[in-house]
Amino acid sequence: MKAVLWIVAAICCLLSVEGVGFAGMSRETADAVRSALNSGHAADALEMLSSVLTSNPKDAEALNLRCRVYYSEEQWDQAITACERAVQIDTGNSRYHMWLARAYGKKAQGLSLMAAYKMARLIRAEFEAAANLDPKNGEALSDLGEFYTEAPTIAGGGYGKAEAVARQLDAISPERALELRAQIYEQKKDYAAAEKALRAKISETHLPAQAWMDLASFYERRQRWEDMLSALKAGASAAQSDHGPAIADGAAILMKAGREPRLAIEWMRAYLASNALSEEAPAFVVHARIGALLRQLGNSHDAEVEFAAARRLARDYPGAADPERSGNG
Repeated sequence: MKAVLWIVAAICCLLSVEGVGFAGMSRETADAVRSALNSGHAADALEMLSSVLTSNPKDAEALNLRCRVYYSEEQWDQAITACERAVQIDTGNSRYHMWLARAYGKKAQGLSLMAAYKMARLIRAEFEAAANLDPKNGEALSDLGEFYTEAPTIAGGGYGKAEAVARQLDAISPERALELRAQIYEQKKDYAAAEKALRAKISETHLPAQAWMDLASFYERRQRWEDMLSALKAGASAAQSDHGPAIADGAAILMKAGREPRLAIEWMRAYLASNALSEEAPAFVVHARIGALLRQLGNSHDAEVEFAAARRLARDYPGAADPERSGNG
């Protein structure tokens, strides 16, 4: 795959040099990068993007895609640098502001309380810009509503603001509106209302597998283990047709809960073998999680195979390091 992707990128760059050129990446190159991102080939995607940006450092879409690749690798500083540049070049793009806000948000999770409060202003400003630039961007609205729900008032949060976003979502994405209201209820400790909203989302959405996993995640937070397992298995059943990111999400919930490690491995392997790989569940992350579970189960040899697979796909992903070989085990 790597050779094919490089050929596409090289053709694009050659055309640009010879003056045939494009304002930005060719559609073929952009599609190749997105394909690499979705299939978890982070190293390949970064190599292609480096080639594109060498020819045109002001390609905003290439910079945004670079941000997303670094984001998937949990390289927050590099993601922020790329996303900031994309926003500077194309200030009117809702998606660019949304991804910058997401990168800021992940960076803030590792900061001190005071530094995180300062970062919160940037996060809010970028999510608000994304929502204002495209009022029909359901992802940006959902992210903004989640920020309002979780952030303290001093950082710009508030349940009233979150509910206003939920009303916007009612018109364009009812399932997202239900999910946001579930988050609001949960933050208010009205757990019965939160559960009701999440169950309503299952009926509303055309992606019931993920909705079941969202309900299972709620049960995991409430330590309702039997309900969690029932919801996870319902989600896995709904995902039988494609074994998409939802089943990888379900496996991650099992890992977090410390339950059913072999079932989690089975689900993650089904995801990796599917045709539904997505940047929502990067393949290298899934390989590393399988490796971690195999290590816990005492299977060091197969664990190293999984960590090695993760490293091949994403050299800089911190979770790809075998903890035993790196001395951190």
